[in-house]
Amino acid sequence: MAKYLVIVESPAKVKTIKKFLGANYEVMASNGHVRDMPKSQLGFDAANDYEPKYITIRGKGDILAKLRKEVKKAEKIYLATDPDREGEAISWHLYIALKLEDKKVYRITFNEITKNAVKESLKNPREIDMSLVDAQQARRMLDRMVGYRISPLLWAKIKRGLSAGRVQSVALRIICDREEEINAFIPEEYWTLDAAISIKGEKKPLIAKYYGIGDKKQDITSQEQMDRILNELKNAEFKVTDIKKGERVKKAPLAFTTSTLQQEASKSLNFSTQKTMRIAQQLYEGVELKGQGTVGLITYLRTDSARVSDEALASSKQYIISAYGAQYATDDVREKKKDQKIQDAHEAIRPTDINNTPAAVKDSLSRDQFRLYQLIWKRFTASRMANAKYETTSVKISAGNHRFTVSASKLAFDGFMSVYKDDDDESGDMNKLAKDITKSTKLTVESLDPKQHFTQPPAHYTEASLVRALEELGIGRPSTYAPTITTILARRYVVKEDKNLYVSELGEVVNNMMKDAFPSIVDVNFTANLEALLDKVEEGSIDWKTVVSNFYPDLDEAVKKAEKELEEVEIADEVTDEKCDICGKNMVIKYGPHGKFLACPGFPECRNTKPYYEKIGVSCPKCGKEIVIRKTKKGRKYYGCEAIPECDFMVWQRPSKEKCDKCGGIMLIKGNKLVCVNEQCGNVKTVNSQN
Repeated sequence: MAKYLVIVESPAKVKTIKKFLGANYEVMASNGHVRDMPKSQLGFDAANDYEPKYITIRGKGDILAKLRKEVKKAEKIYLATDPDREGEAISWHLYIALKLEDKKVYRITFNEITKNAVKESLKNPREIDMSLVDAQQARRMLDRMVGYRISPLLWAKIKRGLSAGRVQSVALRIICDREEEINAFIPEEYWTLDAAISIKGEKKPLIAKYYGIGDKKQDITSQEQMDRILNELKNAEFKVTDIKKGERVKKAPLAFTTSTLQQEASKSLNFSTQKTMRIAQQLYEGVELKGQGTVGLITYLRTDSARVSDEALASSKQYIISAYGAQYATDDVREKKKDQKIQDAHEAIRPTDINNTPAAVKDSLSRDQFRLYQLIWKRFTASRMANAKYETTSVKISAGNHRFTVSASKLAFDGFMSVYKDDDDESGDMNKLAKDITKSTKLTVESLDPKQHFTQPPAHYTEASLVRALEELGIGRPSTYAPTITTILARRYVVKEDKNLYVSELGEVVNNMMKDAFPSIVDVNFTANLEALLDKVEEGSIDWKTVVSNFYPDLDEAVKKAEKELEEVEIADEVTDEKCDICGKNMVIKYGPHGKFLACPGFPECRNTKPYYEKIGVSCPKCGKEIVIRKTKKGRKYYGCEAIPECDFMVWQRPSKEKCDKCGGIMLIKGNKLVCVNEQCGNVKTVNSQN
């Protein structure tokens, strides 16, 4: 009979861990959380020192009953939930729910599900860390406060099914702010000038780029300026004035953290953050490998540390020396710079055994599992390899007072790049410099190639770049990135087209309401400071009830104020001139999951609906009909002719009533400026209040 009981979170781990521990151990799963605050109420008593109220989660009664039965038989109980705040909290809830006060109870954690790691954890048990539990309780209660107090306001004022969240509302604000930045962006003209220079004996010409006058860099901002430069270069002699040779080092990347894994999987594999975490969880919990049984292939997937264990450092060095050679191995310690945003409790995400190469395990994995594992394996292996080295050559060429430059680099030692390259790594140089180029080399100009360009607005956020922004701003933690993005997409606040995230009309409405009524909740710095306070709770330097008791009264006051003020601005259905095709009544504007639509006021007797296109009072420049506000299939707003598809006019920015006084084209409203729709025209004016 088993003497010891090990309780894990996920049933997927049970078989793997049981295999490691043998007959004396019974391994069972809690299937995640077993207790939570009730769904039907806020879940804590503000008048009673913010004491939380916990109940057994519906459906977990049978699991707890089975666990209690095994608890009675066991001499020792090991709580082996995940090695993070949430895992610590689940262990504490199990301790309370199973009434383990009089039992021998130990908390164990392992960063990877391997025989060595699990057995080592049993040798080093500890007590439940109540500072970690308190930090998780505080986070859960703060999230509850925001969600349970603000979401009902959104239901009442906009529509049911919406939600506010402490992290999700800030993420929405960040995306909305970027959208405003893009809409207000005014392109600026600039020019580049390339000189194709031939050298005797070389087949291909060198492409030299215009730098400036003398040693001073000069930007070319107009056609007139370019014409002057070209005129001055007509009879100029091109001469080599300086040659510099050097070496450039490209550093090996750090092993993955949760954030960087999500970013790279999005960029390289086109995985959503949610998909990345789901597949990483499978790799962590264990995959059936031929000849080895169930094996946990990667370490714990929720981490913001790039630290690597000594054991993993030693085994990776040995592998790299045998597979690539001693010159490819390194003893460098590569970790993230420490700052207040990094929790160093876990290792980086890495293979549990570097000898399980992607090729060796490919047949045992699904296509997506293999692709993600290969990415993790290559990145970790590269992180333990020598830096790449480039030989660089830089040539300065004078033409009268003007200066051109040519630079080239040649890979001298591939180092980590023999295993791992990203899109930013040089695949080769456009220029191949002649080896014997000197200051006396005769240069002949074949052609001068002037090109006009316009500056581009900031890029729309993708899932990857939003994760990076959230991490850099200190908002949320590794476990929150994927669910946050999933929620704002599910609520249709944000739509995803290709990889880009765009704010929907519904998202704009929700964000504007949050900014007006709850400015601190959607303030980036305020949210980041709260995260820092939760870290201090984890460290044991601040009491968790101090954090929640300082937060809730201000939120309560803001909600009560918003309830009064938002009631005053609640708008009844707007009646339109559009007649119902069925009953003839004037149709009204309603809000749905995809934004506004026209509905018959005779509902439920008449259920007729139509798309709603808001006119902006500007005529289509192609056919003369009205321009209306439209949306793409996924909900992104644009301005198009009401006669679409017969007329194909559309723009992303709002057209103005004012016409361009240079070319007669439509002027677009960008912030406080009017910009001609024709980039070649480039006309910009201060916005007229009538537009």
